[in-house]
Amino acid sequence: MKRLLYVYMFVFILFGIYFYYSHLYNALDDNNGMKRERLQGAVNDEYVMVTFLAGMDYWKSALKGFEDAANEWNVSVAYRGGTQYDLHEQITILEQVIAKKPAGIALSAINPNNLNTTIDKAVEMGIPVVLFDSDAPLSKASAFLGTNNYEAGVKAAGKLASLINKKGKVAVITLPDQLNHQERTKGFVETIKSNYPNIEVVQVRNGEGDQLKSEKIAKEIIKKYPDIKGIFVTEANGGVGVADAAKDNKEIDVKIISFDVDRKTLDNIENGTISATIAQGTWNMGYWSMQFLFKLHQKDIISDPHGLPPYVDTGITIVTKDNVKEYYAEYTK
Repeated sequence: MKRLLYVYMFVFILFGIYFYYSHLYNALDDNNGMKRERLQGAVNDEYVMVTFLAGMDYWKSALKGFEDAANEWNVSVAYRGGTQYDLHEQITILEQVIAKKPAGIALSAINPNNLNTTIDKAVEMGIPVVLFDSDAPLSKASAFLGTNNYEAGVKAAGKLASLINKKGKVAVITLPDQLNHQERTKGFVETIKSNYPNIEVVQVRNGEGDQLKSEKIAKEIIKKYPDIKGIFVTEANGGVGVADAAKDNKEIDVKIISFDVDRKTLDNIENGTISATIAQGTWNMGYWSMQFLFKLHQKDIISDPHGLPPYVDTGITIVTKDNVKEYYAEYTK
């Protein structure tokens, strides 16, 4: 009881010191005629998130983070996404968004180069732009917030290698035109070649982000290499397609490493068809994209190019049967 009394006294003293110096600081500001500025949003300030393939579960968490940050600043948000995995559709949508002169744009770029002109147009009009999830590094966007995709590929290689006892044939199904997938593939392939001499990457194929296309490709790989031991898929739709191919051929034991945590992927982890998936910090991507845009919208930050970091790594987690229940919670609320 005596020790608890000392704790209360200590907390009370700290509060008193804080109150005294806070009051003194405010008084000094008043005496010097200084006024501390406060960042404050307006509900008619609209910030827009732009993606591709709008129907994907993947974007839900990022959009939730975007909205959560917007609520903190009392600003409005909108979401626009293409119906297809199509560059020209995303350019058209981005042009439509720019025409409405929003307070800021958070964009996941379907292509690392071909959106630069449109992104730069927005920036030159005074509209802040940040990239999330998939970068366009040569554009004038202020920052990129997303996964260290090369490192994610490294982690995927290590996990798959451990599952196949560091030997055998493996393949990759990816999206070769998208920078984040290029980096995942590069991290995976280079790690296999440098660290696992008894593992051979026999094919790298384009699954086009499509479940049925990826299933077809996986069946072709399995037919050509019936002794295939593992397949790394750099996105969720393809991972589910490869899982379907594995279910149709029960004579083989192929370990599948996928990406992201949509419901179908989690189901396949729980039933053992997919061995693991790489979960990205998608809520972090959306939340910090909104925070960056809000601050970029303030003139003092825009005039200071060093006010915000150009890159934020939003982190990854490897999801297996051991921790899949934690991620199911997001889809069973």
